[in-house]
Amino acid sequence: MRSTALACLLLTSLWVTPALAIQEGASQAAPPIRDEAPVMVSGKLPGPGMWKVSRNGHVMYVLGTVSPLPKGMEWISRDVEQVLAQAREVVTGPSYQVDTDVGFFGKLALLPSLVGVRKNPGDKKLQEVVSAESYARWLVLKQRYLGRDGSVEKMRPIFAASELYQAAIKDAGLGSGIVWPVVEHSIKANHIKLTEPKVKVTISDPKAALKEFRSESISDQACFDKMLANLETDVARMAQRANAWAVGDIDALRTLPLGDQYQTCQNALMQAPAAQKRGIVDAEGQARRAWLSAAESAIANNPVSFAVLPMAELLESDGSVPALQAKGYVVEAPDAEAPPTE
Repeated sequence: MRSTALACLLLTSLWVTPALAIQEGASQAAPPIRDEAPVMVSGKLPGPGMWKVSRNGHVMYVLGTVSPLPKGMEWISRDVEQVLAQAREVVTGPSYQVDTDVGFFGKLALLPSLVGVRKNPGDKKLQEVVSAESYARWLVLKQRYLGRDGSVEKMRPIFAASELYQAAIKDAGLGSGIVWPVVEHSIKANHIKLTEPKVKVTISDPKAALKEFRSESISDQACFDKMLANLETDVARMAQRANAWAVGDIDALRTLPLGDQYQTCQNALMQAPAAQKRGIVDAEGQARRAWLSAAESAIANNPVSFAVLPMAELLESDGSVPALQAKGYVVEAPDAEAPPTE
C-alpha cells in the first residue's frame, strides 16, 4: 500500500500495523482484563514448514505467516533460503493499491490536505463519537497501554484502535518484520523475479476525496468494539499464535483463530461514501483473485517458485491454497503424514 490518496492513506494507517486480532461475535460486555503476562519464546527458532502446491512437475513452495510474532525470536530461515536459491519467481501476498493520476508535483500538493484526516469530523473527541459503554472500556485499556496520551482522544475510532493495538503488542513482547527481510534479501541476491499481485485503483480527484473524508463519518464503532473485546481478553491468544508459528506447531495454529482479523475495520473504510463513490470496493475479493491468477501463472511458468501468504489463506477452507486444490493442484501440508513405504 502506498499513501498517496484517500483510501491508500486510510488503509495504510491501519494496515501498516499487524492485523487487529478481532473475533467475530465477541461479547460487547466489559469483562475484566486478563493480567496473565504471556510467556514469549525467544532465541533461534525454525518457524513452520512450507506448503507444496504442484502441477505437471512444477512446484510452488508457500510459507504461511502470522502477525505479530515474538520480538525476541531469531528465525532459522535455512529451508526457505534453500528453496529461494532454486526459485525463479516469488509471489507476495495480495494487496490493494490506491494511486492518483495527478503526477509527482500534484502529489506533493496533496500533503497539506492530509493533515487532520485521522481526526474526527468537526474536531469531536472520541468520547463524543462512541457509546458510553465503549468509551468506559477504552479508558481502562488506554490507561494500561497508552497512559495519559491525549492526542489519541482526537482520533477517529478506527485509528485510535490502531494506536492502542500497537502499544498492546509491544507491551506483550510481540513485533513484526521478521519474515520479509529474509525473503527480500534472497530475491536480490539470486535475482529472482518478484510478482506482487495488486489491485490498483486510480483516483482522479484526490483533493476532493480527502475533503469529503475529512468531513464525513464512517461506521467504525464495530471495529472499535471488537478491538476492545480482543485486547480485554485475548492478548494471550495472540501470543500463543505467535509462539506456535515460531516453533512450527501447525497443529496448534489449526486450533487458534486465524481469520481475517481486521475485516470489520477494513469494511468500515471501504464502505465510507468517499471510497465507494470512487470504486474502492471488494478489496479482499479482488486481491485474492489477483493472487490466484499470479500463483497459477508462476506454477505454470517455473519449475520452482515461492510464495508468502497469511496463514489463514492456507489453513481455512475458503483460503487461497484450498482454492488451488479445488482447481486440481496437488497440495501437501508440512504436517501431513508421509506416505507409508512398501
